[in-house]
Amino acid sequence: MRCTPEAIAAALGDIESRNLRRRRELAPDGRVNFCSNDYLGLANDERVASAMADAARQFGAGAGASHLVSGHTAEHDALERELADFTGRERALVFSTGYMANLGVLSALADRRDLLVADELNHASLIDAARLVRSTSNLRYPHGDAAAARSLLDRYAPGVIEAGGGTFVITDGVFSMDGDLAPLPALATAIREYQGWLVVDDAHGIGVIGRTGRGSCELFGLSPREVPVLVGTFGKAFGTFGAFVAGDSNVIELLVQRARSYIYTTALPPAVAAATRMSLAIVQKETWRREHLNSLIMRFRAGAKARGLRLMESATPIQPMILGQAEEALAASAKLAAAGFRVTAIRPPTVPHGTARLRITLSASHSESEVDRLLSALEAAT
Repeated sequence: MRCTPEAIAAALGDIESRNLRRRRELAPDGRVNFCSNDYLGLANDERVASAMADAARQFGAGAGASHLVSGHTAEHDALERELADFTGRERALVFSTGYMANLGVLSALADRRDLLVADELNHASLIDAARLVRSTSNLRYPHGDAAAARSLLDRYAPGVIEAGGGTFVITDGVFSMDGDLAPLPALATAIREYQGWLVVDDAHGIGVIGRTGRGSCELFGLSPREVPVLVGTFGKAFGTFGAFVAGDSNVIELLVQRARSYIYTTALPPAVAAATRMSLAIVQKETWRREHLNSLIMRFRAGAKARGLRLMESATPIQPMILGQAEEALAASAKLAAAGFRVTAIRPPTVPHGTARLRITLSASHSESEVDRLLSALEAAT
């Protein structure tokens, strides 16, 4: 696109004409929020807020520099050790955002000689990270199709390895728009034969999925050896901000030395690290949050089935309802807003064309009555 005022105006007009223009809304706005990623209801927990406030008074509002200059504090260090223990890895490394964590992982560990095999519905940060590697073998398999991933490995990995390259399978653990789980055991088996790396971004699984909330790897019983690179975020179940990568000591040290999105950015504010430490402690102690959330998921799905509402298959807090066209999703979202609920319409390019949807997310902060009222509003709106 030519960067002229006319071209920019035309591009915006095109977006508007296809009902794809995104708009920000101020929050909170009095509506019951059913589109947040605050799965355990910790974003407004007084203990988390107090930990942040106390650390802000001690360390200030910001880190003041990157980790490798003077921005790394005792709060960051303690959080990394606690995350390593939580995930069962040797070390963890805190990044300022999840996007930066994914960019950092692939840019530090992979190069142009390597084979990258990725799920076609991976998060945008994983897609962009793979592009930045500029591999000559950057391939995508149909969503959730482990057999297709294995076929690509069988076809291309031998030649890549012979030429001195490595192999990577890259996937979300829980897919943010569909709410389904990646077939991690089958992917781990497929990549093991080629002595490659399984990289899992479990942003929407950590804290929620698994018996103790340790994510998709715990759910499937996969060891750190089977999933050597695990990415997680703090802005979902932990209710704060930032991200981490967990792995063995040498992998994390290589990220410290090579990951440009870690090296060349200001460190996460120490107060946020302190708040996340509090959240991590609560996640491990207050199991009732996951129990209540799981109960709400089952209640919502049963209620939807009884009302004839068609949901995608998902056992996670993400419960999408596909409506098809963007205008249909927008209309339904507006009706829900009038009824007192906030449920955002998700449209292309975030999701494939023809699959515009309401992305309904449940939280431990919701009550059974709120879920029931939402179901009635959905029935009326769709």
